[in-house]
Amino acid sequence: MASRARRAAIAVVGGVAVVGFLAATLAPVIGSQVAEASQDPAASRYATAADEAQLFAAANAGSLNALGTVSYEAELRTPTPTPAPAAIAAPGQQAEAPAEEGQPSGEVPAPYSAPAPFSGGGSPAEWMAAAGIAESDWGYVDYVVSRESGWNPNATNPSSGACGLVQAYPCSKVPGGGYDPVANLQWANGYAVGRYGSWAGAYAFWVSNNWW
Repeated sequence: MASRARRAAIAVVGGVAVVGFLAATLAPVIGSQVAEASQDPAASRYATAADEAQLFAAANAGSLNALGTVSYEAELRTPTPTPAPAAIAAPGQQAEAPAEEGQPSGEVPAPYSAPAPFSGGGSPAEWMAAAGIAESDWGYVDYVVSRESGWNPNATNPSSGACGLVQAYPCSKVPGGGYDPVANLQWANGYAVGRYGSWAGAYAFWVSNNWW
C-alpha cells in the first residue's frame, strides 16, 4: 500500500516536470508570434519605405539639387525654301506679286490676245498660191480644208480654240494670225510636209482617220 502511494507521487512529480519543461521551451516562440500578429502590416511597410526614402535622399542630395539647374536648348531650323514675303503696298499703290521661278523679276508676260477676224477678200486658189503651195497639191489641200473649215478663214472650234482654214491648234502657233488665210495655209504647208512628208500623205491620213 505504501509503495503504491509512492509510485503515484513520483508520477505526479514527473508530469509536473514535463509540463514545466514544455512551457519553458514554447514560451519564447509563442511570444514572438503574438508580438508579430499584434503589429499592423501596413504601418510596418510605410515605416520601412519612409526609412529607405530618407536614406536615398541623404545619399543623393547632390544629384537631386543639380536637377534644379539643368537647362535645355532646342535648335529651330528655317524651312527650305523660304517663301518670298509678299510686298506691302503703300496707300494708293498696288502690291507687286513675287516673281515666279524662271521668270525675270519685274517682267510680266503679255496676255494672249486672239487674232483679229479676217475681213479681206480673195479666193482659195489665190490664197494657196500666195501661201507657196504647189498647184499639184491644191486638190489635197482643198479636200482637207473643205472638211476642216469649209474654207471659212474665221472658223473656230468652240471647244479647243483651233482656228482658221486648217483649224490650227493652238491658234497662237500661226505666225501672222491664225485667221489670216494666207498665214494659215503657210503654217499648214509646213505642218503637212513636216509631219506626213507631203500633202498627199496628209490627205491619206485624213481619209483614214477623219482628222490630221
